[in-house]
Amino acid sequence: MTLTTFDLLTEQTTNDQIHIFNGISWHQYQKITAEREDDSHYRISYLDGVLEIVSPGKKHEFIKELTGILIVAYCDAKDIEYYPLGSTTLKNDSRKVAKEPDISYAIGEDKDIPDIAVEVNYSSGGVDDLARYLELGVPEVWMWEQDETLTFYTLVNNQYSKREQSSVLANLPSKLILKFVNLMTETSPRLAKKEFIKTIANE
Repeated sequence: MTLTTFDLLTEQTTNDQIHIFNGISWHQYQKITAEREDDSHYRISYLDGVLEIVSPGKKHEFIKELTGILIVAYCDAKDIEYYPLGSTTLKNDSRKVAKEPDISYAIGEDKDIPDIAVEVNYSSGGVDDLARYLELGVPEVWMWEQDETLTFYTLVNNQYSKREQSSVLANLPSKLILKFVNLMTETSPRLAKKEFIKTIANE
């Protein structure tokens, strides 16, 4: 049986626009991603025979973009070199794992595996995402949850530990990112960004 992305998306759909398929081989995953070509509307992840396709909504994308704006603003203010990797497919063929972050950054220098991956998990399973990132060796994952909280997970001794501050970005507190993303949604991204820059300049 030959599966295409279209076949999969018509097979099972949840109200949250998440599509999960079990018993998919690594070879099938590779064919599906090759068939998709440059369509970036979907985020595709794979681990242990489970394929997940997420079609993010407006709020999902809004939170992702606002978080990215603050990461860049922080790096600019602190003279930290950064390389935006976006939703680049992270893949390890030997471990048969793949993940497309919502947004990601290499810090200090360009790398194949980002130092920070940001996930907006309003409707998908964050624990499974961490399992994928663990297999890929991503040092830090920022996870937005359904209750609109933000948690930093830092990779230590081959497992993720919750942290209140970033180990990659000079101890940047998760509460500060949460505060200013909320402010951006309540006022304006431009004005909130200016206030964020003033705040970190005084630290």
